[in-house]
Amino acid sequence: MKITLLTGKTFDIENAFDFPLKIKTSLRLKHMGLRIDHKSHEVICSVPKFCSKKKIVEFISKHLDWIEQKLSNLPALKDFEDGERIRIFGRDVVICHQEDFGAPKLVEDKLFVGGDKAFLHRRVKDFIKREAKKEFLHRSQILADKLQVKLSGVTIKDTKSRYGSCSTLKHINYSWRIALAPDMVIDYLMAHEVAHLKHQNHSPAFWQTVRFLDINCDEGKSWLSAHGNELFLYR
Repeated sequence: MKITLLTGKTFDIENAFDFPLKIKTSLRLKHMGLRIDHKSHEVICSVPKFCSKKKIVEFISKHLDWIEQKLSNLPALKDFEDGERIRIFGRDVVICHQEDFGAPKLVEDKLFVGGDKAFLHRRVKDFIKREAKKEFLHRSQILADKLQVKLSGVTIKDTKSRYGSCSTLKHINYSWRIALAPDMVIDYLMAHEVAHLKHQNHSPAFWQTVRFLDINCDEGKSWLSAHGNELFLYR
């Protein structure tokens, strides 16, 4: 594996190698450690708080063979393609590219996408993100009303490590990739984040609220455990 190190007295270690790298520091750690994030395809290096950059680089360089092997075993990231069958909000559709077609549009079981084929992936992704904003806000608001709690808003993000998050300001963030999951999984994730509007933890009361909002939450949770990484294969 080729190593590209930046020169100079100071440099950003996370950009020092030719693979995605994240450095995480902790006062509690006594030794450095490495792991591979299967969703983001990033190498995560955990280090003690005051560890020197030189030691971090030496540690990572020493384990390059292990890193290369682990990264090569990961499934390749992919783009949306013409003729591909995908799932959007629990609905199976086929991507159909027609250069002279306008904005992406769902017609029965087909998603028509126009423009230059080189931009097909981006246009499909942008379409899903726009539709997810409306769909997830609608579903989340219904659940928030059921709990009689305030929902400040919903934002769609391009996160590669989390399905969603809920802030103390009652605002929910969702990954656009959730739209590619089965409908039961979307139901579970909506219930999970909306439940956080009432409980900012994972206490028994929180899980009781999740089950109140989605009686079949165990199904969705089990699917994520088995197949959740598949949602993050799209760039």
